[in-house]
Amino acid sequence: MTKKIKLISLVLLIVSSQSAFGQTNQEKAREKGREAIQLMDKGQFDESIKLLKEAEKLDPESFVYPYEIAYAHYAKADYKKAISQLEKTKKHKDVNERLYQLLGNSYDISGEPEKAVAAYDEGLKIFPNSGEIYLEKGNLLWAKKEYEKALPFYEKGIEVDPTFASNYYRAALLYCSSTEEVWGMIYGEIFINLEPNSKRTKEISKLLFDTYKSQITFTNDSTFSVSFSKNATINVTDLSDPGKLKLPYGIGFYEPTLMMALIPYKSVNLKSLNGVRTSFVDSYITGGNDKKYPTVLFDFQKKVKDAGHMEAYNYWVLSMGDGSAFEDWYKANKEKFEAFAKWYPENNLEITNENKFYSGQF
Repeated sequence: MTKKIKLISLVLLIVSSQSAFGQTNQEKAREKGREAIQLMDKGQFDESIKLLKEAEKLDPESFVYPYEIAYAHYAKADYKKAISQLEKTKKHKDVNERLYQLLGNSYDISGEPEKAVAAYDEGLKIFPNSGEIYLEKGNLLWAKKEYEKALPFYEKGIEVDPTFASNYYRAALLYCSSTEEVWGMIYGEIFINLEPNSKRTKEISKLLFDTYKSQITFTNDSTFSVSFSKNATINVTDLSDPGKLKLPYGIGFYEPTLMMALIPYKSVNLKSLNGVRTSFVDSYITGGNDKKYPTVLFDFQKKVKDAGHMEAYNYWVLSMGDGSAFEDWYKANKEKFEAFAKWYPENNLEITNENKFYSGQF
């Protein structure tokens, strides 16, 4: 399981216009560090390590250089030296979560999964809200195809670090292959909004469309069914007070709201799903479900709709499900899409600890 984990240090990205004359040791170290990163990106790891060691001598208080030395060894596939460097560096006063992520990965690739887990757990004691470390714990189990055991780690990562995209991605893949697709649909769309322009975005776009297609069934012109959740578990303590009774999220809110939105339609395609999703978010608000089943994604969809961009948003989110249909729509609605594309970067989905969404809330 190879991963590119890199400390993106502003220190190394600062372009200095000063001449060598009069430079401090820290400034000289930054120059060497920048050059080392460029060499590393070209695959010249030994040369990069040499410069990083020179930078470390010039600025021995910095965490950046010893970490990047370890990363260079990792990128070179010299995991033994990477581990040695990371173990030596983890007591640094400025240590961050990426060190433990890289340390665990190095142990894992070296065939020492127990030490990998220990490294991740050690990191979580220091950085309990690290979505990246929870991702790696899940990925250890994913690699062994122990998906049910991996899922709680991805969800815990979503809970503690709700703006970190990769846990939503993994959780969406797993849930859309389960009987509880409802969580996959929401996690997947949140992921698209957090990482709107990548290969993974296209993958999840297609997954959402395909899941709509597979879980909505039209048997004839007047009959259809939806199946996004099988969970019908009710908290026994809620039965004592019917006024507080809340059905499970999937069968209590998501499926009934989706079924009402589907009534005018006879098939599942980009055009009908645009109508369904627009009607769904209307019902989410007017039915009071925004209070009973608060969902940051649907609150955001309401914002999109109020701004006049719901159609373009829906076609964008599901575009990879039917590329030709999207292209036809785009040709006929280029101005709509361009207006949405201009609006979106300044008005994208914002998730905080106050409005975060994860299945454990329900």
